[in-house]
Amino acid sequence: MSIEQLNNQHGIAGQVTFETGEGGLPFIRVRNDKATALISIYGGQVLAFHPKHTDSDLLFLSKRAYYQSGKAIKGGVPICWPWFGPDPEGLNRPAHGFMRNRLWEVVETASTTEGDICVVLGLSDTPETQAIWPRTFVLRLEITIGESLNLALVTRNPGSQEFAITQAFHTYFSVDDISQVKVSGLENTQYIDKVNDNQQVNQSGAVTIHSETDRIYLNIGNELVIHDEAMKRRIHIISKGNRTAVVWNPWAKISAEMADLQDDDYLRFICVETTNAATDFINIQPGSEFRLVANYRVEQD
Repeated sequence: MSIEQLNNQHGIAGQVTFETGEGGLPFIRVRNDKATALISIYGGQVLAFHPKHTDSDLLFLSKRAYYQSGKAIKGGVPICWPWFGPDPEGLNRPAHGFMRNRLWEVVETASTTEGDICVVLGLSDTPETQAIWPRTFVLRLEITIGESLNLALVTRNPGSQEFAITQAFHTYFSVDDISQVKVSGLENTQYIDKVNDNQQVNQSGAVTIHSETDRIYLNIGNELVIHDEAMKRRIHIISKGNRTAVVWNPWAKISAEMADLQDDDYLRFICVETTNAATDFINIQPGSEFRLVANYRVEQD
């Protein structure tokens, strides 16, 4: 659909508008009494979310992000699906699956009785996806914009064969100074340390970042909190449907090597990802569906 057609069919006066964004990509801008948000239809990706009771945006978005076909947008909430991390079958397919660089469809927009805005994006299998991953699927991303940001990634299996997935909300949270950030809720939890030969380590105390960090936390609870002392705020992450979470920060060397990050961007974000990763894979039977849910709520001092 053209931007005009999207506005005619799915726009909501004063609250949901469609526009041509960076790189000519179609964006959705949401404004209501509780928050503002920006969503890229390409990648099915929330790029910005700013609750009106807070001082700044929840999400980090790189100033050097790519906005072009075939490239993932660095920042916001990229969708990793139907696998997280490297190609599980070693077939040289893209890391984190093939949803981050595809144009999604707008399925529905609605205003709820509570005054929130709900945007539903979707994708289903095509001959192109079948060539990459020969499965029949229907995927929906339900985005609810209110005082909190709620995401639900719904995978349906309309086919006749069971399939397995791993997946993630690869969320980039904006912070003011990574040295003043800690993550609580993972104390005494085992993690796979991908920086150190996949050793399994026990987390002692809150998570802090002082060097390159890439960890898969196992058998986690359903609430984590990012304490951002410099911004004087706490970000609560409440999730459902997952037993793992990933904490990632590339640190200085990798940040400098990434063309779509500024050299010092590692100081300004932390990824705390709601995941089905490692052994937390999901089997979806024919005719059934699975929901991965993450809710992000900000408390501002």
